[in-house]
Amino acid sequence: MTDSHLTRRTLLRYGAYGTGAAALAGTAASWDRLTGADVPGRDDGSLVVATLGPAYGPEAIRTLTEGFKKVHPDIKLRINAVQATDWSDFFAKILTQIAAGTAPDLVYVATEGVQLFAQRLGVALDKWVRRDAAELREYFADVHPSLVESMMYEGSLYQLPVEFNAADMYLNSQVLKRAGAGFPAADWTRDDFTELLRDMKKSSGSQFTPYFWTNRLWGGVVPWLFANGTNLLAESKAPGGAWLWDGFYPRAERQGRGGGFRWTTPQATDARVEESYDYLASLIQEDLCTRPEGGNGQNLIGVFSTGRVGVTPAGGFWAGGLHLAGMQPGSFDVRYFPRWRTQRMQFGAAGYALLRTSKRQDEAWEFIKFAARRDTLMRLFETNQTTPARRSMLTADRYRETGPRHWQVFYDTLDKFPDTGPIPAPPQVAEVEQVLLKHTGTALASRRSVGPALRRMQSDLEKAMERVV
Repeated sequence: MTDSHLTRRTLLRYGAYGTGAAALAGTAASWDRLTGADVPGRDDGSLVVATLGPAYGPEAIRTLTEGFKKVHPDIKLRINAVQATDWSDFFAKILTQIAAGTAPDLVYVATEGVQLFAQRLGVALDKWVRRDAAELREYFADVHPSLVESMMYEGSLYQLPVEFNAADMYLNSQVLKRAGAGFPAADWTRDDFTELLRDMKKSSGSQFTPYFWTNRLWGGVVPWLFANGTNLLAESKAPGGAWLWDGFYPRAERQGRGGGFRWTTPQATDARVEESYDYLASLIQEDLCTRPEGGNGQNLIGVFSTGRVGVTPAGGFWAGGLHLAGMQPGSFDVRYFPRWRTQRMQFGAAGYALLRTSKRQDEAWEFIKFAARRDTLMRLFETNQTTPARRSMLTADRYRETGPRHWQVFYDTLDKFPDTGPIPAPPQVAEVEQVLLKHTGTALASRRSVGPALRRMQSDLEKAMERVV
C-alpha cells in the first residue's frame, strides 16, 4: 500500500475505462432492469464493497470486515478487492459489473471520480446525515470542511472523506546537505525554489535530477497553476449546502462554503496558465528537472531514496512509502508547496460512494459511518500510507518511526491555507485529464512549444467539456 494512494490520483487515467465509460449513460437508463439475480449464485445477501485490489490487501480487508462485524453482527459484509492495474482499469470493471447486474453496493472513489459517480451512479447521503446528525457531530468536528466540500455535488453530500493527500514538497536531506542548503522556510517562494534546485545541481553529478514530477492531474502541473492563481478550468461553487454547513460547522469555518465545486470553461490559453508552463519549461531547459513522465510515480520512491532526486511533490502517503523503502526519519522532510502569486495548494480525497443500484442502502450507510470512525481509521492507516481525513489522528506519535520531522505540514496545508482546494475533476474528468497529459508533454518540449500546445489544449478541452456524460 506504499504507493497505492499515488495510484488513486490516476483514477480514470487516459480515459482507459473506454467502452465502460461510453456505455455509462445506457447503463444508467437500464438500472431498473439490473438485479444481482441475473447471475445465479452471485448474490448471497451480503453488503458488497468494492475496493482496488493493490490498495486494499488482506490486512486492510480483515480490519474492515472484522471491525464491522463487531459493530453490526446482523449485516453480512463482503469486500471485493478488484484486481486491476490502476484506478482506470478498476473503474472499467465496476461499470462492467453494473451492466451485468452484479454491481457492488459501495465503491471506494477518489476526488477524480466524485462528480462522475454523483451525477450518474451515486446516491446523495443528505437524508442519513440529517437523521444521524447527533452521531456525526464528532466526525465533522474532526474533519476539515474543505475535504467535505470536495465530496459535495450540486448542494448534496455524496461521500464522507476518510483520507486525503495534498501536493506538498518532499526534500532529500542528504541532497540538501550536499548542496550546503538549509531547510526552506514555510513561506518560501518560487524563486527560492529555483535557487535551491540550482544549488542542488551544482553539487551533484550528471545522473542527478533536482526536481522530478510526473505528468498527471494530481501533483503534475496543477499545483503550479494553483500557486500562480489560476486553474485549468474556471472554478466556482454550486449553490446550496447550507443544511450541512449550518448544522455542523461554526460560522468562521463555513464562511464561503457552497454546494460543491464547479469546473466549467476551459482556460488553457489564460496568460497565467501559459506563464506557469513557461516556468516549468525554463526549469527543463536549465536541466533542473526532466520532462514530466507519465504513470503513477511508482519509480519515484527508488530514485528519491537513493539521492538521485532532490525534491518532488507528494502527499502524506510518502511518509510510509519512504520508510518501507529504507529511509530513516531525518533522511527526508516535507515543506509546503512554494508560494508564487498565492500559496494555494491542491489535494485529492477519497471515501465510499453508495450506488443507486444498491438494494441495501441503509446497511451501506452504516458501513460508511463505520469506515469514517476514528478507531477504524487508526487501525487501517497505521503504517502512514496516506493522510487521514481526521485531524486528531495526526500526532507526533504517528510519525515518530516514519517521519518526516515537519509532519504537521500535511494537515496544516488545509488549516493554514483555507483556500486550498481539490484538483479540477468535473464529470468529464477522463477526457479532461487525457487532454491535459497529452498537451503537457508537447508543451514542455521547449519554451517555444508552450503557446501552440496550449492553444491546441484549449480546443480539445472545449470539446471534452461539451460532452454530456
